[in-house]
Amino acid sequence: MRQWLLKKIHALKPVQILAMGFLCVILLGALLLTLPVATVDRDTLGFVDAAFTATSAVCVTGLIVVNTGVTFSLFGQIVILCLIQIGGLGFMTITAMVFMMIGKRITLRERLVIQEAFNAESLQGTVKLVRNALLVTFTIEGIACVLFAIRFSFEYDFAHAVYYAVFMSVSAFCNAGFDPFGFENSIVPYVDDPVVNFVVMALIILGGMGFSVILDVLHARRWGRLTLHSRIV
Repeated sequence: MRQWLLKKIHALKPVQILAMGFLCVILLGALLLTLPVATVDRDTLGFVDAAFTATSAVCVTGLIVVNTGVTFSLFGQIVILCLIQIGGLGFMTITAMVFMMIGKRITLRERLVIQEAFNAESLQGTVKLVRNALLVTFTIEGIACVLFAIRFSFEYDFAHAVYYAVFMSVSAFCNAGFDPFGFENSIVPYVDDPVVNFVVMALIILGGMGFSVILDVLHARRWGRLTLHSRIV
């Protein structure tokens, strides 16, 4: 049975591996969100609502069927935050990051999946591409987190200010649309706040541009050297 399963896995194409990877992440996230510890009232969330939330988080759509800040506990919100980051970075980017952290060699097959995920033209430099994508992501999210934390520190205690800053930075850069505040109408209470509005807009634009465009702009630095894809974006 094990050999048959391994044979089937090895027979999968890169596109199929990516799809199966995202499906597994969504199912795991849905199961975690159905745990009593994932909700504020310790009441089990229905699987359909949990699956919808997990799918929306991983696919960064921003659609919700329950209020994130009111319904989910800290554990549940962290699960959603992780799903958003995985969805924003990509399943194989996270996998490659873990492999690099533990010193595991990234095989040719895994490089093929990374190439498919990033829509890269060749296998050359795929690992470097992952490193640069991670560096760009965490740098942008980190800068935004500091700005958000300073702003929120005027309204909340230090722990809540930092937590809200991290959540908003990841959610906005990944274009996820989730917020942890629990307001009835998302971040409408900050409609007249220039810091929150401009930081969110900057994150949405940078995240929407994508890693390849940002890296191309940083590398080329001139319009004439940009790829056609970057120019169109």
